Amino acid sequence: MLSDVNKNAALLAPVLGPAPASAPRDSAPLDNSVLIRQAQAGDAFAFEQLVRAYDRAVLRLALHITGSEQDAQDIYQEVFLRAFQSLPRFRFECSFYTWLYRITSNLCLDYLRRRHRLQKHFSVLVSPEGEEREALDLVPDSAPDHDPERQLISGELRLRIKRALGTLSPRERVVFDLKHAHGLRLRTIADILKTSEGAVRNTLFRATQKLRGCLAEAYSN
Repeated sequence: MLSDVNKNAALLAPVLGPAPASAPRDSAPLDNSVLIRQAQAGDAFAFEQLVRAYDRAVLRLALHITGSEQDAQDIYQEVFLRAFQSLPRFRFECSFYTWLYRITSNLCLDYLRRRHRLQKHFSVLVSPEGEEREALDLVPDSAPDHDPERQLISGELRLRIKRALGTLSPRERVVFDLKHAHGLRLRTIADILKTSEGAVRNTLFRATQKLRGCLAEAYSN
């Protein structure tokens, strides 16, 4: 888990509360310059308004990257703790939206790098008997037209996609999610990651090629 979350979360507990349970797609970034300046002056309510404007976007990105509700909650808390601590140094050189996504993306990158080093995949659960199972396999299908054959095919497809995503490097995964799960423009992603638009385009191309190759290989077997 992320360091110091439990120790520091109490500082912002009245502002943050629990992370939102769901995270629908957000509208265009808001102009929060007045709220930011008020928050920089110590206005807790203004900072709370900023949190409410972006909390779902932060949680959605963390959930997409980690695949774990608990880890996503930890990242959510850490993002706003860091934003709170760093807000006095925010100089309006980019939008607050970009700045906050940069914090979130960096934390997600750190998470993925740790996961790669440990060679663990958080979609795999281990039973008390030591049997490994995909977390998605444990989600019941409550649809009224539940079809065992269709469920099997759907489960296999999700498993293949999960495994294909697992072949991406941390940076490829973040770029891919920012583009396809969040619908951000390449220019915006470049600003978030402090790189060039061309570098983002190349990273996205590599990620897409890897996914296509993995899925094609899986279906050919």
